[in-house]
Amino acid sequence: MNVQLFIPCFVDQLYPQVAFNMVKVLEKAGCTVSYNANQTCCGQPAFNAGFWGEAKEVCSKFIHDFQGADYIVAPSASCVGFVRNYYNKVFDNSSSPVAAKKTADRIFEFSEFLVKVLKIDDFGSVFEGKATYHDSCAALRECKIKEEPRRLLSKVKGLEIIEMNDVETCCGFGGTFAVKFEPISIAMGDQKVNNAAATGAQYIISTDMSCLMHIDGCNKHKESGLTVLHLADVLASGW
Repeated sequence: MNVQLFIPCFVDQLYPQVAFNMVKVLEKAGCTVSYNANQTCCGQPAFNAGFWGEAKEVCSKFIHDFQGADYIVAPSASCVGFVRNYYNKVFDNSSSPVAAKKTADRIFEFSEFLVKVLKIDDFGSVFEGKATYHDSCAALRECKIKEEPRRLLSKVKGLEIIEMNDVETCCGFGGTFAVKFEPISIAMGDQKVNNAAATGAQYIISTDMSCLMHIDGCNKHKESGLTVLHLADVLASGW
């Protein structure tokens, strides 16, 4: 199966190992992975900030960069949720609604692609330790992803998953929300860290490095001793 890789801005700049680990897992699953080096942003930051005209230009480039019939897979439910749910609004009353819909129909978050499309949930991964899982708002509410990452993690040898309290509550990041409403954002992040630490877990795992980046900032400030990991990092371990 041919797969086009979309790597979000913050993963590209700050957490490139997540992208490499995702490729490692996809190739083990038998996929032929391609990466268009001309790709940039999906357009979400500009759209959320109210710059819809500028966002449309970025989204148009995204559609052009990912034209074709192959699946598009990304290690971010946030980006996937935006393309899937908001490109129709961006291109409403334009000449590109069909192209936008076709692109939205082809894009998948990493865990849902593995479980729903490839129908593979065991990669022979080995990772020793106790972890708790964080549901990102985008994964849970925009992409309806909850069972898929847990199913994948349940097959990882040596890994114990412990659910935290208020697991479906936002971590407080929310993109520009963390900048505009910093005190509220920090308080929400601190609460998420407290709930995670209360499980006795060593690791916090999620589908979204944007959430984990925020959680990790609160975690280091509180010196809670937790380590954040993307799902791809765990699945690529032990083989």
